[in-house]
Amino acid sequence: MLYRLLPQTLLIASLLLSLAVQAASVNDVRVWRAPDHTRVVLDLSKPVEHKVMLLSKPDRIVVDIDNTALKSQTQLSTIDLANTPITRVRSGVQDKTNLRVVLDVNRAVKPRSFMLKASGEYGDRLVIDLMDSQQPAAVKRVNNSGKKRDIIIAIDAGHGGEDPGATGPTKVREKHVVLAIAKELNALFEKELGYEPVMIRSGDYYVGLEKRRKLARSAQADLFVSIHADAFKNHRAKGASVYALSSRGASSATAKFLANEANSSDLVGGVNLGEKDELLAGVLADLSMTATLDSSLQVGSKVVGQMGRIAHLHSKRVEQAAFAVLKSPDIPSILVETGFISNPTEERNLKSSAYQRKMAAAIFNGIKTFFAASPPSETLIAWQKNQRNKTVAYTISRGDTLSGIAKRFSVSVADIQKTNGLASSSIRVGQKIIIPSS
Repeated sequence: MLYRLLPQTLLIASLLLSLAVQAASVNDVRVWRAPDHTRVVLDLSKPVEHKVMLLSKPDRIVVDIDNTALKSQTQLSTIDLANTPITRVRSGVQDKTNLRVVLDVNRAVKPRSFMLKASGEYGDRLVIDLMDSQQPAAVKRVNNSGKKRDIIIAIDAGHGGEDPGATGPTKVREKHVVLAIAKELNALFEKELGYEPVMIRSGDYYVGLEKRRKLARSAQADLFVSIHADAFKNHRAKGASVYALSSRGASSATAKFLANEANSSDLVGGVNLGEKDELLAGVLADLSMTATLDSSLQVGSKVVGQMGRIAHLHSKRVEQAAFAVLKSPDIPSILVETGFISNPTEERNLKSSAYQRKMAAAIFNGIKTFFAASPPSETLIAWQKNQRNKTVAYTISRGDTLSGIAKRFSVSVADIQKTNGLASSSIRVGQKIIIPSS
């Protein structure tokens, strides 16, 4: 009996060994360009071992992947390399079973790589980031005159690049919708005196959740606003909402669900999860960062109020949950859900340019309302508020001129125009203006 079983056992062992050593395949290759790096993503049939080398004369990055083969030799020739330092991608076979991918580059880069486990619609992936040698300069607070600086608004379009976010019934992708709204919001703040917007993501590429916070901190932001258009398992879920960080549990089941979905972005978008956020390690243990959290709730309440004028609200109050992207201990931060892209009606709205502009205007007005009442010190908005508190109201009478009024109150015409937002010296009888203090 033992002799009859032995060949069968050996056959099974042979098959198992064959499966174990079966080569992995590269099913697709994608390239994304971000402001400070170029990302190359290889979709794989299973996890692999790899190593990366930086070689010179000519400059190139060599990626050796164990026991792996290209699914198709045409994969590398069709990659879009526009606006990247990569001039050509080529491949070869090493030691009969290993794949060598060579990235020819036209300028100095610093490569780093990591594996991503299968997540969501994606399988295992190898990520190679080519970091630019010169990183973009951080945006700093801008002074208008003396100490009257601008209020910095960090505008974060969720997801991007490898991470499409949620997808609607007709395949509208969250990453495109929220970037469009973020750009509209950015344009509004660029036109507003006393504000300086900073785009955390300005194109179709992924930014890690921790890096989004770091970019806002680098810009010395006074507010961080992250824009989303998520999905829910029930397609009838609808409505816009605003979220702030919670130091305890989520304020609702929906808040907890959306936070979990948002926090999984790094698994899809591609971040080396071995890296730690040193700042948060010490600070979040003491989430008595009361002032920051209180400001987040206040500005969120103003934004909710404005959104309620143009959209159905999922919640009329600011919800709270442990959103990783909001965990800046020193910057008031809110996450705006502009609607449920999984809802057919809201998907149609969200892909509409007109609706995107309305939503951006609502967020803009909510933020402005908050800062008009509670501006950071040493900002132009704070100075204007202080001037209004010192001023007197004046009603224009027949025969009045702006220069005459300025002389009477010992102030300049320019100061009167600036305080009242007047584009010229033209005034009319009955018009009410504010006279700034001399």
